[in-house]
Amino acid sequence: MHCHYCDRPAAFAAESDGVTVGLCETHFQERLEELADADGLDALKEHVDVDRTE
Repeated sequence: MHCHYCDRPAAFAAESDGVTVGLCETHFQERLEELADADGLDALKEHVDVDRTE
């Protein structure tokens, strides 16, 4: 799978309603920053079970 925004290999994939979208590490990081700036991170935390740190 390739990144939704560029031709790099996807490092992460998100699925919703049967549609899967891949993101490379760069675009994944950019999207996380946008969500954090837009207060969307709290809404994302409600949908994602994050129970570990690396």
